[in-house]
Amino acid sequence: MIRVILCDDHGLIRRGIRDTLADADDIEVVGEAGDYTELRGLLHTLGKDNPCDVLVLDINMPGRSGLDVLHVLKDEGSPLRTLIVSMYPEDQYAIRALKAGAYGYVNKGGDPATLVQAVRTVAQGRKYVTPEIAQMLVESLTAPVTEQAHHKLSDRELQTLVMIASGKRLSDIAEELMLSPKTVSVYRARMLEKLGLTNNSELTVYAIRNGLVES
Repeated sequence: MIRVILCDDHGLIRRGIRDTLADADDIEVVGEAGDYTELRGLLHTLGKDNPCDVLVLDINMPGRSGLDVLHVLKDEGSPLRTLIVSMYPEDQYAIRALKAGAYGYVNKGGDPATLVQAVRTVAQGRKYVTPEIAQMLVESLTAPVTEQAHHKLSDRELQTLVMIASGKRLSDIAEELMLSPKTVSVYRARMLEKLGLTNNSELTVYAIRNGLVES
């Protein structure tokens, strides 16, 4: 039996994923968490005597993002295999997530059968990538190096960019990410410098043109 933990801050999304996985006879959801703090508590409760095989993790969460969680687990040498299930476009986030230590990346809007297949593949210790991601990986090896400006952003800076472009105020972003407004302002200043932009309007236009958010 494949033991799975779900970590997503939206209860309805977790329920949908749980119901999808429940239809598979070889998969059992053994716990759910809404953020990093709850996830740590859950992992501590399960302990080494009751290990989990796969963590199904969202990218955009309050406090530590899914990418932050990947880095923490990687630094700790955790044997937990992580599958990212996100609403964000594959072409902007999948490669970043895989480099951070994820075993696979699935879009929330995809076929439920894909999620089940991905969990089974990751549980076996193998990477799961969709044909679209596989094509992107091939192109990244063969195409000339023309790195887009936002690829230079840190994970937290990219997350802040997406939130600003989605219309959120800095105070709202600070509250959602559990950071100080000053810290978020620093991220914004770094983004503007790295992208060669001057204000939030230009950030929003950049994000839309590069497919980071929907227009």
